[in-house]
Amino acid sequence: MSIDADDLPAGWRVWNEERDGRVILAYRPDVFDADAFPAACLPTIYVSNGSPRRRPGAGARATDTWQVTLFLEPEVEATTAQFDDRPTAVEGAVETARRFADGEVDYRGAYQVPRESYFEELDRLVGGDDASD
Repeated sequence: MSIDADDLPAGWRVWNEERDGRVILAYRPDVFDADAFPAACLPTIYVSNGSPRRRPGAGARATDTWQVTLFLEPEVEATTAQFDDRPTAVEGAVETARRFADGEVDYRGAYQVPRESYFEELDRLVGGDDASD
């Protein structure tokens, strides 16, 4: 199962999709482009059958369980869920993207040290009309 761009909520893009493997979705790469905000702040959703302790860019052993993790930064996880297979995990990733775009994810709660300007930008983008291209 692959992700059709039309299935994603406004603002989300397929950043990378390996055949029968990992998927990476990115939120508003036009905003989180290293000019206005650090590229590390690009919200991403990873679909992987690697270890649940896996971080973006780190190696891990494959498992029988698929994880869907929404990262706000490489070390800041907003949500994570496990699935029995890749097709279900892909559906879970699309649902996570929808929840984020609709403003249903508490991204502030994921941070120990708040990034107020970042939160203000996310507030402006998610759950409103500015989530479109």
